[in-house]
Amino acid sequence: MHTALRTIKPLGLAIAAIGAGGAALAQTAVTPEPAPAPESTLSFNVGATTDYRYRGISQSRLKPALSAGADYSHASGLYVGTWLTTIKWIKDAGGDAPMEWDVYGGYKGQFGASGLGYDVGLLHYNYPSHKLSISPNTTEIYGALSYGIFTAKYSHALTNLFGFDDSKGSGYLDLSANVDLGDGWSVVPHVGRQWVRHNSAYAYTDYALALNKDFGNGLSASAAVIGTNADKALYTTPSGRFTGRAALVLGIKYTF
Repeated sequence: MHTALRTIKPLGLAIAAIGAGGAALAQTAVTPEPAPAPESTLSFNVGATTDYRYRGISQSRLKPALSAGADYSHASGLYVGTWLTTIKWIKDAGGDAPMEWDVYGGYKGQFGASGLGYDVGLLHYNYPSHKLSISPNTTEIYGALSYGIFTAKYSHALTNLFGFDDSKGSGYLDLSANVDLGDGWSVVPHVGRQWVRHNSAYAYTDYALALNKDFGNGLSASAAVIGTNADKALYTTPSGRFTGRAALVLGIKYTF
């Protein structure tokens, strides 16, 4: 939800002519034209979750995480944004980065009056001071098509994927729907498939079913069942936590 840049127009007043021989003055207020849609919007957000899951895998060792972000969008369809969150998986891999910092930008629109929407862009994941021998920093390009309640999105890695050796060219397919239940409620089913190039044992499918509530004034909350079929032996932390296990994840977000 973005905070609109507002344009205020003064109220025009029309004074009726005094009728012949009349002493009364008629004053009529003209209804102002609606303000045009803002050319650009800038919004900020803060959030908290019981477990930061990305593509089904816990990034916070099944523990709570905090996040903050900013988004800018233009009426032309161009947008840029940034997002930061606390993480634990880098430490589990032997590094020392308590934070993930994402930067992204793209262009979205619709093919004429077809109702078919598109979204293309680039996303960079950065893990400052990670201290790992193979950098987990990752850059992806993505493209999405949407029609009605359905969206299909594909992301393609231009670099190694999150520290996997020789994994440039990995991909992720995301299929989802957004079902509006009214009164601010929605249900979002999702299924995704992660491929890790030259590391096929790490490929997996993830799924989620989320119930979202928009309370208005920028406040929203979610409850989601999230899980994967990832190989337990490969996605378990040194402390014995399987990061791909099914779980109920709660979240809250405030946008202003």
